[in-house]
Amino acid sequence: MAERGVSRAEFIRRRRGSDFVGRRDEVGVFQANLERVAGADGFEFLFHVHGIAGAGKTSLVRQWDTKARDRYGAVTALVDDDVHSAVEAMAAVSEQLGRQGCGLKGFDKLLAAYHQRRHEAETTAVGAPAAEAEGSPASVSSTVATQVGLVGLSMVPGLAPFTSAVDGKQVAQGADRLRAALSSRFRSHDDAQLVLSPVQVLTPVFARELTEVAQRVPWVVLFFDTYEQTAPVLDSWLRDLLVEGDYGSLPLNVIVVLSGQGRLHARCWGDCLGMIAEVPLDVFTEDEARQLLAAKGITDERLVEVILEVSGRLPVLVDALAQARPSDPAAVGDPADTAVERFLKWIADPAERAAVLSCALPLQLNEDIYRAAVGEPEAAGYPWLRSLSFVIDQAGRCRYHQVVRSPMLRVQRAASPTQWSRDHARLADAFGQWRETLEATLPADGHWDDQHWRDLRLNQTYHQLCAQPHKALPDAIHETVQACDHGEATLRRWSQTLTQAGQDTNTHTLTQLGHKLQGAGTDASFLIAALTQLLATPAITAATRTLAHTIRGREHRNAGAYEAALADYNTALAHDPDYERAVWGRGTTYVRMDRYEEALNDYDRAIELKPDDADNFASRGAVYKQLNRYDEALTDLNHAIQLNPDNAWAASQRGFVYQALGRGEDALTDFSHAIQLNPPDYSWAVIVTRGLIYRDLGRYDEALTDFDHAIQLKPDQAWIIANRGETYRDLGRYDEALTDLNHAIQLEPDYAWAIANRGQTYRDLGRYDEALTDLNHAIQLEPDQAWIIASRGETYRLMGRYDEALTDFDHATQLNADYTWAIASRGETYRLMGRYDEALTDFDHAIQLEPDYAWAIASRGQTYRLMGRYDEALTDLNHAIQLEPEDSWAIYESAVVLRLSGSEGAAERWHRVVEVFQAESVGEGRKAVWAAGNLLVVLCGLPDWRRAQEQVEVFLSASTSRHQIKEVLNDLADLRGALPVDASQLDPIVSRLEAALSQS
Repeated sequence: MAERGVSRAEFIRRRRGSDFVGRRDEVGVFQANLERVAGADGFEFLFHVHGIAGAGKTSLVRQWDTKARDRYGAVTALVDDDVHSAVEAMAAVSEQLGRQGCGLKGFDKLLAAYHQRRHEAETTAVGAPAAEAEGSPASVSSTVATQVGLVGLSMVPGLAPFTSAVDGKQVAQGADRLRAALSSRFRSHDDAQLVLSPVQVLTPVFARELTEVAQRVPWVVLFFDTYEQTAPVLDSWLRDLLVEGDYGSLPLNVIVVLSGQGRLHARCWGDCLGMIAEVPLDVFTEDEARQLLAAKGITDERLVEVILEVSGRLPVLVDALAQARPSDPAAVGDPADTAVERFLKWIADPAERAAVLSCALPLQLNEDIYRAAVGEPEAAGYPWLRSLSFVIDQAGRCRYHQVVRSPMLRVQRAASPTQWSRDHARLADAFGQWRETLEATLPADGHWDDQHWRDLRLNQTYHQLCAQPHKALPDAIHETVQACDHGEATLRRWSQTLTQAGQDTNTHTLTQLGHKLQGAGTDASFLIAALTQLLATPAITAATRTLAHTIRGREHRNAGAYEAALADYNTALAHDPDYERAVWGRGTTYVRMDRYEEALNDYDRAIELKPDDADNFASRGAVYKQLNRYDEALTDLNHAIQLNPDNAWAASQRGFVYQALGRGEDALTDFSHAIQLNPPDYSWAVIVTRGLIYRDLGRYDEALTDFDHAIQLKPDQAWIIANRGETYRDLGRYDEALTDLNHAIQLEPDYAWAIANRGQTYRDLGRYDEALTDLNHAIQLEPDQAWIIASRGETYRLMGRYDEALTDFDHATQLNADYTWAIASRGETYRLMGRYDEALTDFDHAIQLEPDYAWAIASRGQTYRLMGRYDEALTDLNHAIQLEPEDSWAIYESAVVLRLSGSEGAAERWHRVVEVFQAESVGEGRKAVWAAGNLLVVLCGLPDWRRAQEQVEVFLSASTSRHQIKEVLNDLADLRGALPVDASQLDPIVSRLEAALSQS
């Protein structure tokens, strides 16, 4: 009975392993290594198999693979020249390990995020301009939220990897600009890094999870075959991973095998060659060749001698000739025969001979391609073909060994150029039909993001070039430019295929172009250099030239080379003034340069050209937001969302507009929608922003839920942790606030915002010396931050150090002449000093700048009350209450004024203020504690001494800080001066508060 659960590929792998002949020493070296303890004397973790084409490197590697799995319980992965980047290599390893039950789930998740970001965003979003905070904690958080934006979230459709630049300096400058833009919004480089440097972000996760797999299995063996092809893009990455430990230390039971034609590059591996076990492969020894022939039943000495002579003992040729089991030495020895004829002489069936030749034409084979190549309605001959010794299995497909394929192609091309063209045209048509069928299942703009589609398109292009090289070249160049659009790895595949088509058709133009593209470099300037080569190709069409300039413009822009970007866009538009993509790209470049009016002109034109494109309206709306033209921004963003309700970026941008307009609930709706449209891993910054809005609205539990979630996703983001700490401060949970702020500062020792907010937390606790230490440090780090200087002024004011407070408020208003909070706080300081006229001047100024600033209006009313100007006081206090009907302190002040002036309605106001403070004191956080203290003051002012005695204990039993106790004492002193109060009743309450203050 057949063994159950074994796939055809696995069966073939085992059969080939059992038939493997020769290379006993090399097999023994690898087996002996697996029998050692990792790290023992003689143990090797890195092998390099090398030798000429046809020497049997792939066969040896696959034999090692079989032995490692079947005999030593290893999990293995084999990577060949199908990968063109370190990212693709990691993906291939993860996919193969997953099939063996050892998938790298965290890596796969992050890889999916990388692909989505590349697909969804072409440029950083237009965020709100950086603004100084308004001094109060709520204003600081609002500014941070505005700065978050969606930069780096990859929600802008069309993002290509930020990998290109003109030179190394431009790369560094461009990356720094992009990271700076992201940091100003996220206080994090992570989102930019995933797109700017995917290898640096993905590899640590890959290494960590590979280590976890290695802890569960005896061995992990990674094979990198045809390494002569992949070394240019994998050398540095593998060295850093395996030798330098830049991405974490892999355990020793992770073994890596490199297999290729040449020696390892000395520049990369030179100083660690002593760590590499070299396994050179030459042609078979005579004994090995004879052993293989004997195993195939060829023992006739005359036949053996001829095969040894004809094959040159090259393993792939020895095996191919042996597998044919020839019986006529004379035929083998005919010096006029070509290598191909020798391979085919012992295949008697003409149909099989024809099939072998026809199947040399495709680059790769599966059953469908076999049918198309051979012309058979059934693929019955495919298993037989696949079993031939020179046919190499490759991830569900197979391909001919190049040593055998190349002469077969030359024979067919020379025999009948006409038939050669017809056969390739037939294959091109087949791949084209398969591609068109697949396109029906893909999004219209998603073809290039589908790996299967790209494979079909690439094979179609190859066969078109082979059929008619010069006629197909312009279209091939256009597709190669499109490959540049998709990224470096895709371009390398196209470049390699151009080279292959040139070699297979003996077309020098193609071969030269392919070589030039492949040699364009391995650094971040690769795409720009490749596009420059393509633009210099005589066969390029005007439409392709327009596209190439547009893509190169984007690459220049992403490198920060804005003038070069504009030059490319202008050239593209000179060729085609109506090319919407170039118009949009130039507009986005102007945005990066802060040239917003020119950007608007381009976005206007893009909308004319493509009026149903949601992204055009979203981009223009984002610029309007940047210019604070909020009505126009909302119009465009609303239209973008109407065109595409699932446009997460537009929804988020509209959320930021609503936030800037103070429409917090609307902002929450949009942010929640954006988060719903995008998995949390992609929209974590929007989650944080929503948390900030919840905090500003006093919805602290929901804010903490969002911050907790974001910290789970991004545990090392200091700014998120600091904002959670600020939320705890709002709740009066000072110990937790300090824990978070300390953690944030530990992660970023020079994080001035966190240091300043820790200082404010110390101030809330009445720990003024520590508060000053932190605020002084924050000012040293950021000496021009008006809000930090004003916060220190507020600390001095609470300490009674009024002159120093005034100095800081003066400095803050010099830095920001319209800083209303600092101006009003300076007025409050003057009021406490009894300098009422100067206080009124500042309050007047603050109210002039911000006519609805209720706190400043109420404070001016309080100043008028102290000056005995009750009518003016009552006017201001009533206005403040009208602006904020729940402003309990303004209601209290108005009740005091009404009593002092003997006006009607005093009792009603006293009753109202008690209701408001009672309601507020039932909640949580600092606001509730302040309300409890204020209620105590009001009860003393009524007076209601019984309830006041009870309330003092309620106040002190809450999470009351020294600062809050001192403020209540100050208010009671003010009450004593304003109203006739029974000292015998008030003094015990004051004494109780003073005792609590001394003990805190």
